[in-house]
Amino acid sequence: MSHSATDTTADAHLPDTARVQRRVLTVLVSAQILSGAGLAAGITVGALLAQDMLGSTSLAGLPSGLFTAGSALAAVAVGRLSHACGRRPGLAAGYLTGAVGSLGVIAAAVLDNPVLLFLALFVYGAGTATNLQARYAGADLATASHRGQAVSTVLVATTLGGVVGPNLAAPTGTLARTLGIPYLAGPFLLAALAYGLAALVLATWLRPDPLLLARHLGTLDASTPAATETPLADKAGTGVTVGGFVMALTQLIMVAIMTMTPVHMLAHGHGTAAAGVVIAVHVGAMYLPSPVTGWLVDRYGRLPVAAASGVTLLAAGVLAALAPGDSIALLALALALLGLGWNLGLVAGTAIITDTVPLATRAKTQGAVDVSIAIAGATGGMGSGLIVAATSYPTLALAGGVLALAVVPAAALTGRPRQP
Repeated sequence: MSHSATDTTADAHLPDTARVQRRVLTVLVSAQILSGAGLAAGITVGALLAQDMLGSTSLAGLPSGLFTAGSALAAVAVGRLSHACGRRPGLAAGYLTGAVGSLGVIAAAVLDNPVLLFLALFVYGAGTATNLQARYAGADLATASHRGQAVSTVLVATTLGGVVGPNLAAPTGTLARTLGIPYLAGPFLLAALAYGLAALVLATWLRPDPLLLARHLGTLDASTPAATETPLADKAGTGVTVGGFVMALTQLIMVAIMTMTPVHMLAHGHGTAAAGVVIAVHVGAMYLPSPVTGWLVDRYGRLPVAAASGVTLLAAGVLAALAPGDSIALLALALALLGLGWNLGLVAGTAIITDTVPLATRAKTQGAVDVSIAIAGATGGMGSGLIVAATSYPTLALAGGVLALAVVPAAALTGRPRQP
């Protein structure tokens, strides 16, 4: 078939593609609202549950590390399943696995079994991986000039569940106690229900499958000016490296500081409810700015926004380090900046990856990139408790902020215009 004939075929499908893309985004948004609540459980009480069961602050970062490590394995599995069968079975299976892990955490708390807790948290991490993988599904049918906005639409949907979830820590804890389950395991009741419903929504309504349809259309990417929109577009390897580095580093720093903030607050006399409020602000800042971030990425380019993420994370680390332990407001502001910096890096990095990877290998490559993100998060989660135990929370926060600056030269050097 000639190139012009192929273009004509693609053009004939564009109206239907636009309609299907709207439907895909609607279904993904619905699932993300649910999964956001499931995601928040581990963030809010995972560290506290481990600290309570083990009686040690040094291992309080282990739960975050474990469910992030579990998300690494799940990222590979979801990516490969999506590559072979489409986004619908891949994402649904991932959320269902997250629900099983949530039930395992509850069982571990009832049995007071730390080994089962760690195993269950590893499985629970599948929900985290799937929540992130869903952003790629939003971009499958999007044109290059709208990819940032498509990714951001899926991400922002996590905000509602992610903000409501932490604030349900106390009510779900009370419900758990009524059912004879330890108080801190309560949010995982919500997580099991939320992930299960998200899997059901995707399995039932994500039709047609966006990745399979994009492959069928075939020429949709070729008909867009993607190759001219970023200096990385002609070098897939460079794009994957830069996008992956930006997302992995911002993930490591965000997880490390976020994980130890509730522990830091409880050490200064704050309760679970106060920690829940701060984490809710943080999760909101992780996802709520997404529409603006997506617009900035599409309007001004991927690399400038990636560089801005490093500067924002530096500000977050400095503020968290300097904030008095009894100041909920300043800690909340620091965690809001932490979430914003992560958001800038994730949306920019995702757009870079999607720009530079062909449809034929896109799902597998995206899964592999998310493995590096998950490993970075696991490193941040597990290392954070050890750093705080050896030094202090302000030291952790300041070190994370300084490390984030590595994103700026990476983006600046890579984004330098090529000489003709």
